[in-house]
Amino acid sequence: MTHIQTILQELTSTVEAIDQAETTQLAEAVLKADRIFLAGAGRSGLMGKAFVMRLMHMNFDAYVVGETVTANLREGDLLIIGSGSGETKTLVPIVEKAKQIGGTVAVVTIEPTSTLAKLADLTVKLPGVPKERTATADETVQPMGSLFEQTMLLFYDALILHIMAAKQLDSQTMYGKHANLE
Repeated sequence: MTHIQTILQELTSTVEAIDQAETTQLAEAVLKADRIFLAGAGRSGLMGKAFVMRLMHMNFDAYVVGETVTANLREGDLLIIGSGSGETKTLVPIVEKAKQIGGTVAVVTIEPTSTLAKLADLTVKLPGVPKERTATADETVQPMGSLFEQTMLLFYDALILHIMAAKQLDSQTMYGKHANLE
């Protein structure tokens, strides 16, 4: 078996374990929010940026926390945090401030009992192995948090499809918001 086949088998197992009720709850929170903000560190943050890009293509006001063009969070906004461990120290004060302002917080994590998950209004548990822990061979052959990060990207893309269906959007309509200066 090739490495790609092994990775695909791992991803098939992880995506089958995602709770659909949690997925629906997050999709509804996105649809209800005035604006959407996303934060994550490292590769988790990169997966979030891909999600925010698609939200923008769907005409949502969506931002990545920390970018120079990010608006201020207000009551009625949704902050989505991506953190495998749920313990990313730099994200805790961001969540605390968002809650203080009156924003809704969602956390996508491996650890639903983590610090970030306990602070959140809603949590989506994704399978995976935190990068800090050495995985056993039956969990994943991939290094660090790769399995979680890949699962997160697939989850976010599936969430986009869920939202597209709710808003009756198709790819062609969304393409009208695609960058044209590339």
